[in-house]
Amino acid sequence: MSSRWPAFEKQMRALDKDIQKLERFSQASGLSEERKARLREQIADLRRQQDRLTREVFSMLTAWDNVLLARHVDRPYTLDYVKAIFDDFLELHGDRRFGDDPAMVAGLASLEGETVAVIGHQKGRDVKERQFRNFGSARPEGYRKAARVMKLAERLGFPVISFVDTPAAESRLDAEERGIANAIAENLELMSLLETPIVVVIIGEGGSGGAIGIALGDHVMMLQHAIYSVIPPESCAVILETFGRDPKRGPEAAEALRLSAGKTQELGVVDEVIPEPLGGAHRDPAAAARNVKEAVVRNLARLRSTPIDTLLAERYRRYRSLGLAHIAGLTGPPGEDVRA
Repeated sequence: MSSRWPAFEKQMRALDKDIQKLERFSQASGLSEERKARLREQIADLRRQQDRLTREVFSMLTAWDNVLLARHVDRPYTLDYVKAIFDDFLELHGDRRFGDDPAMVAGLASLEGETVAVIGHQKGRDVKERQFRNFGSARPEGYRKAARVMKLAERLGFPVISFVDTPAAESRLDAEERGIANAIAENLELMSLLETPIVVVIIGEGGSGGAIGIALGDHVMMLQHAIYSVIPPESCAVILETFGRDPKRGPEAAEALRLSAGKTQELGVVDEVIPEPLGGAHRDPAAAARNVKEAVVRNLARLRSTPIDTLLAERYRRYRSLGLAHIAGLTGPPGEDVRA
C-alpha cells in the first residue's frame, strides 16, 4: 500500500479497491441478471464491512492520527471549499507593496445571495503546485494581501470568512527581511478592531502564528479532524528535552499538545467543532463542504444581527480571556471571567 495514506487507512483503502473492482465488473456486458444481483449483494456486504471497520478505526484515533488526517494529501483545501460553498468567487491578488503570495488566497464571493470576503491558506496537490503554494506557508505579502481584502470588506460592509490550513508561516530569511512577524501582528490588530463580522474555519492544520494571522474572529470553528496548535508536534519534540530533542518523537509530542478538535474546544480556543463524514473530509468532500456551509451560514446570520459595538466588545473579551481557564485549572466558555 502506498505511503500516500496513513497506515490506519490501509484496510479501508483495500476494501475501496475491492468495491471498485466489483462495481466495474458488474457493469460489464453479457452478465446475467442473476449474476448482477449476486454482485450487488457482494458490493453491499463489502460496504457494510467498510462502514464497521471505519467506525472501529475512528473510535480509537490517537492525537498523532489526527495530525495525519489534518495533513492528508486528499483532504479538501481552501479553494475546494470556496468552489463548493460560494458563487462568483473573484480572487484578488497582491499586497500593493511587494507582490502576490500564492500560499494565501483572498477575494470576494457570493454566499446565499450576499457578498462576503473570503481569505485562506492554500496548499498544493502535486509537487509543482506545492512548491508554487509554498506548502501553505504564507509569506508577509500573503498576510498583507489578506489584510487588504479585510479592509475592503469593512469599508463595503461585507463579512469576512477565513479558512485556516497551514503548518506555519514562512520563516526563511527573505520572509524575515520583509517583516513576517510584523505582518502577522498587524493582522491581529486589524482583526481585533475590524468593524464587520468574522467567521473562522480551521479546515486542516492550524499551525502557530501562521494560523492565528488570519484566525482571530467572532466565531472560530474547526473541522472534526483538524488540528490547532502553537507548534507542530515534530518541532515541539525537537525543542523540548522531554522528548530528547528528537523529531521522531512527534507522536508523543502530539499527545502532550492534546491535538484533537474536541480537546481544543474544551480549552475554549474554538467555539464549535464541525463534524466530518465518516472516515474524514477526504472520503466525502461534498458532504464536508455542506457541513461547513451550514455552520458558516448559521453563525453568520447570528453575527449579522449583532450590533458592531457588541461584536467588538465580545471579540476583545474572548481573546483577553484565552488561557485563563487552563491556567486556573478550570474550563469555561470564551469570555467567561475566570480567576485563579
